[in-house]
Amino acid sequence: MILFALLHRLFALLSASVLGLSLWLLWSWRELEREANLLRLDEPSHERLYWGLGLLLFSVLGRLLFLLLTGRSGDMAPSDRRDGVAEPGADGARLRLELEGRPEGPILLLTHGWGLSSRIWADSRQALAKQFGVVTWDLPGSGRSTRSNDGWSIEGFADDLGTLIDRLPADRPLILVGHSIGGMIIQTFCLRHGSELGGRVNGIVLENTTHQNPLCTMIASHVVTALQPLIVLMLRVDILLSPLIWLMNWQSYLSGSTHLAMRLAGFGARPTRAQIDLSALLPTKTSPAVQALGNLAMIRWSVTERLAEINVPVLVIVGGRDLVTKADAGEYIAAVLPDATLVRVADAGHMGPVEEHETYVAAVATFVQRVTQLLPVETSA
Repeated sequence: MILFALLHRLFALLSASVLGLSLWLLWSWRELEREANLLRLDEPSHERLYWGLGLLLFSVLGRLLFLLLTGRSGDMAPSDRRDGVAEPGADGARLRLELEGRPEGPILLLTHGWGLSSRIWADSRQALAKQFGVVTWDLPGSGRSTRSNDGWSIEGFADDLGTLIDRLPADRPLILVGHSIGGMIIQTFCLRHGSELGGRVNGIVLENTTHQNPLCTMIASHVVTALQPLIVLMLRVDILLSPLIWLMNWQSYLSGSTHLAMRLAGFGARPTRAQIDLSALLPTKTSPAVQALGNLAMIRWSVTERLAEINVPVLVIVGGRDLVTKADAGEYIAAVLPDATLVRVADAGHMGPVEEHETYVAAVATFVQRVTQLLPVETSA
């Protein structure tokens, strides 16, 4: 989510500035008090002390205030599962893979958005697992998957996806589901491994995703694309100063500025505090260098000219409040693909699969049932 990355960096700098100001106020108050004691002057005003302590408290506990103000009450399903396996990817990474749900029938393979992890599917996979087999995985460098050895590209992620597909039962219908960069990876997989479509892969679901450089399909795209060289420079600085940025990100998380950035960039009408907090925590835990490398890979990516080659049933879901990937991008995908169904979720932001998971799950379940009904029935000789 490049829009989130931009807001996150801006708010993190502001948060660090507030922390710095609080420390300066406390130091200057202490110096004034020491000088007064040495010169036997009247005790200085405690105003700087109070302001310094207040800003310091906000810098480490502001998260609680932002959550209270920006989200509603509500829980998420348990998201930290531990019964997964590590599978080798195409690029040398060890990929965390988890399988749950029904032991027969269709399998849904879920690919999460960038900077997040498979934990973000908590509510969706709990609901989907009642009807289907559900497989989730962590992209390289995210969650519990290790980093790539051969560079960072959407094509490399698509090949990783292919290695995971090869390890799943071949006798069950398979539907690929991708959110944000996950949808970009799935489109790339379909174009690089076209022979799998209609055979191993029976349908795909693209949620809040695009068909080209995300800068071209986000809010204020004309301005943002003009600033692309500066954005690339910022991402390269993140790679160079990754340890420092990591510390800044954690302070930003504690102060709540990360939550504010995620609320503005990622969510629509009424997210819960738990949804905002998890969506802010996951990119905080992910290496800034990894996030920057993935964002650079997205900026270099496009499949616009080849979309029509994807010849399996496709469900495209767009959010009416999505600022990261405007609904126009999904609508274009649905218009170009030979067999596509478009679903609009009016109140969903970019994190629609989290915030509006009930609506997304219902649309996916209906699509899977339609796709599997169209499959030929095997008969014994």
